Amino acid sequence: MKTYQKILLPVAAGVLGLLILNSCSVGIPENAVAVQNFNADKYLGKWYEIARFDYKFEKDMDNVTATYSLNDKGNIKVQNRGYNYVKKEWKESVGEARFVNSPNEARLKVSFFKPIWAGYNVIDIDENYQYALVVGHNLKYIWILSRTTEIPESIRLRFLEKAQKLGYNTDNLIWVKHNQ
Repeated sequence: MKTYQKILLPVAAGVLGLLILNSCSVGIPENAVAVQNFNADKYLGKWYEIARFDYKFEKDMDNVTATYSLNDKGNIKVQNRGYNYVKKEWKESVGEARFVNSPNEARLKVSFFKPIWAGYNVIDIDENYQYALVVGHNLKYIWILSRTTEIPESIRLRFLEKAQKLGYNTDNLIWVKHNQ
């Protein structure tokens, strides 16, 4: 092997490793704490997206839902569905979620395009698992979820206050319409 190949090969491998590592943003925002004593079985099922930031992958979408179920590997199947009101068509994306640490801690990583993983952190949930506040790895990702198409004002205010204390600009939330 030539000398330049001996030098370039490890450098190229290192750069590739950094690219993959950077594409796997499975952290949690500073000062955010994932729900402890999390019950994944109670979290499974259908959730309605109540609010989110304006993401490229959800652009012009309403009637957005996320359905969580166990897959054949024992991980969580993630099925996101929404209606693009501009293109007038339904879109669906299926991925997988895995726990970052323990199934008792609501810190997960989700992938729709492996090997790229993103953080999915449930940082607040009511005791009956009807309403959830979910954030990504930084202050650019946030979702408010509900088992129904509406959320009580008290829960909405609780989630907004928590998000604001972490540094989220909740004025930028899109409140998702559910009319189909």
